[in-house]
Amino acid sequence: MAIDTTIIHDPLFWLLGIPAVVLMGLGKGGFIGFGTLAMPMIALVVPPVQAAAIVLPLLIVQDAVGVWAFRRTWDRHIMLVMVPGAAIGILLGYLFAASLPETWILLALGLISILFGVQRLWIERGGKIAPSQVLPDWVGVLCGTASGLTSQIAHAGAPPYQLWVFPQKLPRDVLVGTTAIFFALINWIKVPAYVALGQFTPVNLLASAALLPVAILSTFAGVRLVRSIDAERFYTIVYALTALVGVKLTWDAVAGLLA
Repeated sequence: MAIDTTIIHDPLFWLLGIPAVVLMGLGKGGFIGFGTLAMPMIALVVPPVQAAAIVLPLLIVQDAVGVWAFRRTWDRHIMLVMVPGAAIGILLGYLFAASLPETWILLALGLISILFGVQRLWIERGGKIAPSQVLPDWVGVLCGTASGLTSQIAHAGAPPYQLWVFPQKLPRDVLVGTTAIFFALINWIKVPAYVALGQFTPVNLLASAALLPVAILSTFAGVRLVRSIDAERFYTIVYALTALVGVKLTWDAVAGLLA
């Protein structure tokens, strides 16, 4: 896949990249789900695999802030169940990204965004899902595998993770801490795969470095705000935008496949 080396001179990349990184930071700081929009936004400007490579170093730095802030509140059992599955999913994602055309990756990212955005909007509006219960551990392993797979391809591992973890109704800080540590671990596991794919190019790393101050500041802002702000309306806006961006990416992917 050809890498676009002109992104650092493209105003549209910064116009979309900066708010995308802010959403990532708020998500890592505790507003779980905000970061889901980041990859689709950046992927509107650059190829999805390149966008993922630019975002990964930022996620690792943001993870460090989130883990430090919530290091005393996390669930060990969830980590033991989901992390091994996530490692398998990351390996599958590496093989998937290396063997399929860009349009298929774009399609997967678009569909993930639509499904997640619509599902969360439905829930925010009072929709009901399956009866509240703790699903068995084997479901957690499968969800971990799916989370690793979608995270490797598009840093979109939140929906499968949430499917198993959210019904457990963890205390707020335990949920935030567990989420921070889980994604910190799988983001580090992804690094060798991105190195093998040759995606840590000078231009990608330069773009990551330029966005780094925004990433750090927004994560600290998320940590500070998570306990004091009712984000219900903001969540609704973000989920709606996630679904709309997913429609745009899916449209582009289908057009590419039919071309």
